Amino acid sequence: MPSRALPYRPHNHDDCVSQALTDAREICQQKNARLTPTRERVLELIWQSHKPLGAYDVLAELTSEGHNAAPPTVYRALDFLQQHGLVHRIASLNAFTGCAHAGEHHTGMFLICRACGNVLELTDTSVAKAIHDATGAEAFRTEAITLEVAGLCPGCHTGPHHE
Repeated sequence: MPSRALPYRPHNHDDCVSQALTDAREICQQKNARLTPTRERVLELIWQSHKPLGAYDVLAELTSEGHNAAPPTVYRALDFLQQHGLVHRIASLNAFTGCAHAGEHHTGMFLICRACGNVLELTDTSVAKAIHDATGAEAFRTEAITLEVAGLCPGCHTGPHHE
């Protein structure tokens, strides 16, 4: 699957959303999983920004669109999307972001800008290998790794207020 443009670089964001939905449909079809209209809309809402959304942000947007959604509906949709590798939960923000590598087994590594709130999913196999080597040396069986790095994105640390 094609990699997506980075949020810190100029790109056509509509392409990100469109590709995410295409990937989700293919992945769900391969897994014989049901991508309901609500699940698809939740995924689309999450992808509409590079800023992670909380469950209640998603609920508020669905309600404003006239959906008769309740919190359990949103949580079930988010659980489904997470289980199928379509979104990641950013624990430090208690929010969700679209997975830039849907359908691939990978280590979730995120650069979180504390100024603008954008999140970039980083791919660096050497970091993942270092973590696996270190945990393996302790005979620890790693099941999942999520690495969150807070800081300032290029646009925020080079702006006039940070010179």
